[in-house]
Amino acid sequence: MRAAECRVEDLAAIVAEETRLQDYPLAERVEANVLVYSAESLRRADREVALAEVSRALGEGPGVLIIEGAVDPVVVDRASDVFRGIIDEQNAAGRSVGDHFAKPGSNDRIWNSLEKLAITAPDVFIDYHGNDIVDLVSTAWLGPAYQMTAQVNVVNPGGAAQVPHRDYHLGFMSAEQIEPYPDHVHALSPALTLQGAIAHGDTPLETGPTMLLPHSQKYPGGYLIAGREDFADFTTTHCVQVPFAKGDAIFFNPALIHGAGTNRTQDVRRMVNLLQVSSAFGRAMESVDRERMVLAIYPEMLDRARRMGDDPGSEVALRSAAEGYAFPTNLDRDPPVGGLAPPSQADVVRTSLAERRGVDELRAALKDHATRRETS
Repeated sequence: MRAAECRVEDLAAIVAEETRLQDYPLAERVEANVLVYSAESLRRADREVALAEVSRALGEGPGVLIIEGAVDPVVVDRASDVFRGIIDEQNAAGRSVGDHFAKPGSNDRIWNSLEKLAITAPDVFIDYHGNDIVDLVSTAWLGPAYQMTAQVNVVNPGGAAQVPHRDYHLGFMSAEQIEPYPDHVHALSPALTLQGAIAHGDTPLETGPTMLLPHSQKYPGGYLIAGREDFADFTTTHCVQVPFAKGDAIFFNPALIHGAGTNRTQDVRRMVNLLQVSSAFGRAMESVDRERMVLAIYPEMLDRARRMGDDPGSEVALRSAAEGYAFPTNLDRDPPVGGLAPPSQADVVRTSLAERRGVDELRAALKDHATRRETS
């Protein structure tokens, strides 16, 4: 697939599909083409039946579902108090928290809210993340042994809408970076992650709940349309929004085109806790000390660069030795710079090689890079 071959008409035909309530017996209703469930109904249902229906809804269906009453509002309030304290500490310290898709300063973010909640308030963590509905949906899409991460996002009054987009993994790359990945990876990427969010307050339409384009996860070229004005115009116009109540949860296929809406209020700080749940299988078989490998081969790479200029063999060898992917990382210390993702370990090596830095300079750069990725 190539970005130049993507046509708005093809996406329009796919998202014209109607979500039919009769196809999803456990759902309460369809609202704006989005499936809406009751948490209590899912809890009463046979678990295997519920798992199958949720998986089908996220894949073959509209790709998005809302579960009303997923988290006890009392528990949500306790977590909100902790999160507000963390945000106040960040602001008091003058820390600027970056954002992938929003202008700096328009949002308040807590990166890695999962770990920060556990460290700050273990009792709240257990009550909040020990949630059977989140477990049900995560298991339905990813199977057992999934890996949870979370990030609090607060859209302040006047915060502008995002351009609708796809997310992690391929969605965090430019079209030029994505094109070399074969078509089957475009199809596989959504199966590696589940997107979710828990509402930490009532979220009527004027506060800008998530913009959603139901069924858009079925469009094969959806990762390649970033930056295309024709697609941005179409998705912004055709996305739908559904209001939330405190404790409601939304889950969607990561290939679903979506974006935060504009907060048109003057006094409501719209808080949600974003959930990024990953497959247990997104890991290599063996533990490898890649920094040690890189430092071992770098003198030879540097010697070849000085003698011959750019050496294709060195670049290919680097791909086998270094970590070529920027995530996971600590986005407080290692924010995206000039793109959607921070530099990878391989990028650090490439920069050092291009500038003909010595081994000790590379060692210091790699140590700084590794330190920025630590959570404490």
